[in-house]
Amino acid sequence: MTAIDGATLIARSLKQQGVEYMFGIVGVPVVPIAFAAQREGITYIGMRHEQSASYAAQAVGYLTGRPGACLVVSGPGMTNTISGLANAWSNRWPMLLLGGSSDISQHGMGAFQEAPQVEAARPWCKYAAEVDRTDRIPYYIEQAVRTSIYGRPGPVYLDLPADVISGSVEDDGARQRPRVADPPRTLADPAAVEAALAALRSAERPLVVVGKGAAYARAEEEVRQFIESTQLPFLASPMGKGVLPDDHPLSVAPARSHVLQNADLVFLIGARLNWIMHFGLPPRFNPDVRVMQMDIAAEEIGTNVPAEVALVGDAMAVTAQLNAALREQPWQFGAESTWRTGIARKIDDNRAATQAMLDDDTQPMNYYRALRDIRDALPPDAIICSEGASTMDIGRTVLPNFLPRRRLDAGSFGTMGVGLAFAIAAQAVHPGTRVVAVEGDSAFGFSGMEVEVACRYHMPITFIILNNNGIGGGPPKADPSRPVAPTSYVPNARYERVIEAFGGEGYFVERPADLRPALEASFASGKAGIVNVMIDPRAQRKPQQFAWLTR
Repeated sequence: MTAIDGATLIARSLKQQGVEYMFGIVGVPVVPIAFAAQREGITYIGMRHEQSASYAAQAVGYLTGRPGACLVVSGPGMTNTISGLANAWSNRWPMLLLGGSSDISQHGMGAFQEAPQVEAARPWCKYAAEVDRTDRIPYYIEQAVRTSIYGRPGPVYLDLPADVISGSVEDDGARQRPRVADPPRTLADPAAVEAALAALRSAERPLVVVGKGAAYARAEEEVRQFIESTQLPFLASPMGKGVLPDDHPLSVAPARSHVLQNADLVFLIGARLNWIMHFGLPPRFNPDVRVMQMDIAAEEIGTNVPAEVALVGDAMAVTAQLNAALREQPWQFGAESTWRTGIARKIDDNRAATQAMLDDDTQPMNYYRALRDIRDALPPDAIICSEGASTMDIGRTVLPNFLPRRRLDAGSFGTMGVGLAFAIAAQAVHPGTRVVAVEGDSAFGFSGMEVEVACRYHMPITFIILNNNGIGGGPPKADPSRPVAPTSYVPNARYERVIEAFGGEGYFVERPADLRPALEASFASGKAGIVNVMIDPRAQRKPQQFAWLTR
C-alpha cells in the first residue's frame, strides 16, 4: 500500500466527478492542490484576482453543465470570491469554490488568515461545508458537485484546512465515490402539459419568452421544434439569445416593448419575471396578462405574477413532452392575425429608427456605428461576452447570436467585472472558437489586468473597449480648472497599451473607417488583443419607452 496526500486526493476526486477546469490564485495552503490538479489532467488557469477566478469557474458551469472549480487561499482570498458566489447564485449557475483555511488544530486561536469562511459563503451557496478529515475528501467533493448541478443549479463551497490538504491516507482508505451522473431530466405533470396547450390555443396574442434556463438545459432542438410546429412568436432573454437564432423568422426581438406590453398570454421557457422582464407587471405588461411558466424549480412558479399553468421540470424534457402532445394533436397559431401584422409593423418601424445610427460615420462614433462593424466582423459561431451599461444594452440589440450559450453578460445580478473572466473561461472551453469581450471602459477597469492571463495562456481573445471617457460618458478632454466629476475617467485613455506590456496586440481607433481593419487585424494576429474604440461621450441608445427597473 502507498500513501496519498490530501492535495492529490482532492485533485483525483475532482477529476472523478467531472470537474475539468480550475481557475485560481495560489498561495498557502492551496499551492499543492493546483499542481496536483495539473498532474490529474485538470486544466488549471491562474488568474490575477480571486473575483475573476470565481467568475470564470461559474461560466464553465454554464457552458458545460459541470461545475468549474475556483481555488483560492484563506481569509481575504476566499472573501474576494463572494461577489462570484453571489453572481452564480443569482444566475443559477453551478460552480465549486475551494477555499484554503487554517489548520483544524488552530481553530479559534487567531491563526493566519483565520476567518468564518463557511458562514461567509453559506448565504450564497446551495451547500457549504468544512472538510474535516483527509480520508473524507471524496465524500465531500461528490456531495458538493451533486448539489451544485442537481435541481436548480448553483454554487457550492468547500473549506479545506491546511492539515487536511497536507494530511495523508493509505490508498485503500480513501476510496473514490462513483461519478455523479448528469442530473435527471424531470418531467412535468401530463395534465399540466395538456393545460398548457389548451391555454395556448385560447390566446389571441401569445408570446413565448425563451430564457437562459433553456440554454443551460441544452433544450435548443426541442424549443426549435416547438416554435416551428406551433408558429408562435418568441422573444429571447439576454442570455436566451441563440437558443433559436436571432435571425429566425419567428423572432420578435426588434418589437420587444410592443410584444411584452400587448401579449395576452406569455409562456416562459426557463425565463424569470425579474427586473429584466419588469416583473411581469404594468405598464411593461398587459395588466390582464396570463402567464404559463416552465421552470426547474417549483418555488419559482408564480413569482410576481400568478401562473395559470405550471410546468415544473427540465426544459429539454418538458418541451419534448409538449412536442409529443402536438404530434398527437397538431396545432398552429394563425398565420394571419392582427397580432402578427402589428408585430411586423413595429419591427419595421424600430429597424428604421436605428438604421440611421448604424450608418452614421460621424467622428467620434456612436454606439450603434461601432457595434455595426463588430457585428459584421464576427463569424456566426462567435462567443460574445459583454458588459457595461449602454455597451451591453445596445449590444444585445445589434450583436446577434445564432447558437446557444454564445452570449455571456452581466446577467440577473447585473454584475460589472465579469466580462474578461467569462471570455477566458469561454476560450478555455472552446479553444477553436472566436471569442470577443465587448466592454465599456468602466467595465473593463474592474478586471483589466486579466488580459495578462489571456496572453500567458496564448488565448486569442479580442477585448473591444467602447471608450466614452467615463461612467455614462466623461469630458472629451481634461479641464484642470474644474473638479473631476464622479463619473469621469482620464479622457482618451490608451487602454490598448496595457496588453502590449504582455505581448498582446493593441489598436487605437478614432475614425469609423479604421475600426473594421483593426478588428480584422486583431483576429488575424492569433494573439490576445485590445481594440480601444473612442466613441462620443454624449452617445446614448435610442429613446426607450420603458427604462430598466434598476433603481
